[in-house]
This record gives sequence, C-alpha cells and structure tokens, in this order.
Amino acid sequence: MTRALMSGNHTAGYALIAAGEANRGARGCCSGVYPITPQTEIIEYLCAARLTKGAIVPVESEHSALNVCIGASINGARAFTASSSNGVLYMAENLFAAANYRLPIVMAVSNRTVGPPWNLWADQGDSLALRDAAWLQFYCESHQDLADTILVAFRVAEDARILLPAIVAQDGFLLSHTQMVVDLPEQGLVDRYLPPLELAHRLDPAHPRAYGGMTWPRDTVKQREEQQASMDLVPAVLEEALDEFADVFGRRPDGALTAEFTEDADTVLVACTTMVRTAREVVKRRRAAGEKVGLVKVKLFRPFLRDQFVQAVGSARRVAVLDRNHAPGSGGIFWTEAATSLRSRPDIVVQDYIVGMGGGNVTPADIDGIVDDVQQRGGSDAPVFIREVAV
Repeated sequence: MTRALMSGNHTAGYALIAAGEANRGARGCCSGVYPITPQTEIIEYLCAARLTKGAIVPVESEHSALNVCIGASINGARAFTASSSNGVLYMAENLFAAANYRLPIVMAVSNRTVGPPWNLWADQGDSLALRDAAWLQFYCESHQDLADTILVAFRVAEDARILLPAIVAQDGFLLSHTQMVVDLPEQGLVDRYLPPLELAHRLDPAHPRAYGGMTWPRDTVKQREEQQASMDLVPAVLEEALDEFADVFGRRPDGALTAEFTEDADTVLVACTTMVRTAREVVKRRRAAGEKVGLVKVKLFRPFLRDQFVQAVGSARRVAVLDRNHAPGSGGIFWTEAATSLRSRPDIVVQDYIVGMGGGNVTPADIDGIVDDVQQRGGSDAPVFIREVAV
C-alpha cells in the first residue's frame, strides 16, 4: 500500500482509474466526463490519467457523459464517471437507461444541494432523487471508505448475478475537498481484486442484437422482477466482495450496515457519511457517562436491508434518524426507510431530524440536542428541522 494525503475527490479519481486499468487485459475502460462543483477535481484527475487501454472522453454535458459510459459499457468496457447536484439530474433518463440495460457503470457523486436557489454545499437530494432508478447506492464516511467502496462497487455491480450500476457518494466539500491520509491500493492488488469484465450481453458483431426496442407490458414486468431479484442478491454478493477485499488488501471495509454500542442501547442514532464521525464521538462520550446510547451507520441505501436494520437497532425503544435530505410531504428519506423497516415495532419511537441541509454544520451540540429530544418523546412526530446557528 502507498500512504498519501489526498482530498476526497482525488481519492475517488485514483480508485476509478485503478479499477479501469485493472480491465486492460480485457476490453479496457472508458469514462465520459463533464465538470460540476464540487466534483470537478475528479474529472480533472481522470483527464490527467494515462490509461494502458482506454479513453477519458470530455463532452458538452452530463447527459452526454453518461451516454459515453453506456456506449462503452454495452461494448464490454469497464465504465465510470462522476457528477453532482443538477448534473446528476441532467443525466436522469440515462441513469434509468443504464440500469434497464443492466450495465455495471460506477458513478462517484459528490453530494450537493439541488438548485435553484443555488447552493454549492452538501446534502443528498441529488443522488437520493434517483432512489428508484435501480442503481446501487453507497454513502461513504471517510476518504478511506470512499477508495475502498469504489472498488467494492465495481466488484458487486459487475457480478453476473447483479449487473446493475452503482453510485458511490461522498459529502461535497466536507469530504470532497478536505484531505486525509489514505492507504491507496497498489495496481497489482486492484488487478487481483477486480477480474476482467466479461459482460455476457455486450454487443458482438458475430451475434448481432438490438437494445432499447419497444416491449409489451408483460416484458416490462419481467424486467422489473429481474431487477428486484438482483437487488435481493446484493447483500450476499456484497459480503463475498468484502471477504475477498480483506483477503487481497488485508482490511475489511464496513458493510451495508454497522451497529455500534447497540447491544444494550435504549436510544439509537441512525446516520450516514460524515455525520457518522461526529455522532460516534457523541455516543462514546455519553456511553462513558453511563447512558445506553448506540449508533447504526447506514452505508448501503439501495437496496435498503430492512431485516438487517431491525437487527441492528435491537431492543432500543427510541431511534433518531439524522437526514441530510428532505422529501417534501414525506420527510427525511433515510427516516422513511427506517420507519418502514420498523413498522412491526409499535413500541418504538422513530423520530426524524433534518440536519445539515444545504451544507449546514452538524456539530456535537446538535447531536446532543437530538439525543436529549428523542429521549423525552412519547411518540413519533413530524420531522424536526435543525438549522445551523448563525455566527
């Protein structure tokens, strides 16, 4: 391993290029690229790379960037890109197309508020707007988590049992532009971990076929059933991918869900991405003071593992979900999944807290306030919006 001090964006770029290079013995790699703050540095890193067998293709829009990836992937290349905010939404029809074509494209997303009004900072409204697009969705806590998860995403997405694209998300600026020491995987180890991509349904002149034609309703139903069946297999395939990662790299990244201090907890915080790091320190401090507080880190949002989530929460009677996102008329998006998962538990309070929206700071004091609030509640209520304190 090579240790380096890198930004989140450069870490993502490194992992994407390493994954692409690992396919040089097969049909190579390709990336359609277009910049948008706060992920532009990923595109700059990709454009500066020298690939043995592949191409980085700058285009005029995010829509075209994903089109390049679709064309490359359907020809059997390892394909990847990056985007953010309105750029992600500009790709929307192609995001659905990539999933329906069963193409294992990986996209790094630096989460940023969708505008207007224009806001450059982090919330998850961009990637979560596509929660029904049949893409796997991973949310990363740290730079190391980001590097490792990108490689794991390729391994899972390209598995013949899955063949679905994947989003690997980081908080814009909070991760994308900060720097941490990262163990960068050496190319030889990445080559061992990511086998050559052999896409069985790729275009082949010897066996001509067409894609994207008109279908009957029964064919659409069958397609959706097949996507659901593959999503149902993701947990098992992910565990295999993590075990193999540990064998190759000597460490095992966190899985879909991570329960911390929940064995005897009566109050559990649910969080993802950089909020996990702050919540963890609050939980440790309050545990040291004798409080039975636990934490569930959600890394894999799609598919959402309902049974595992229920097990992770355990016997807790109060659950506080921290959402850096909002679905108007519903509430926090992670809260929706959590509450649905716990619908068989009428004894439990599952309260939603909208925090850090638009890039607002999520401080230890904020999380202490959330713990105090949920502990005194007798039932769940409307989402609680927590605003950043003006300074």
